[in-house]
Amino acid sequence: MDLDDQLRRYFGTGDPAAITPPALEAGLERMRVDFGLEEDRGRRFALWTLMFMLGGAPDLDVAFPDARDRDAARDFMDLASGSGHG
Repeated sequence: MDLDDQLRRYFGTGDPAAITPPALEAGLERMRVDFGLEEDRGRRFALWTLMFMLGGAPDLDVAFPDARDRDAARDFMDLASGSGHG
């Protein structure tokens, strides 16, 4: 998944600074629908990480039934926050 492509697909622009609050909400809603329909683990994870970075990701328990995927998402959250492990 290419970030610019995903931003254009869901928000109509490749520039995150140009996304208006209404466009953000509408795009996140479309992402949630696609996330719910997506069956490929890698694509689901990629969609979740983008939603997380934009402040609209579903809770881990809802998003990932598999514990390994939840752990990977927690690791991503740690990296994104700059805290890391250990």
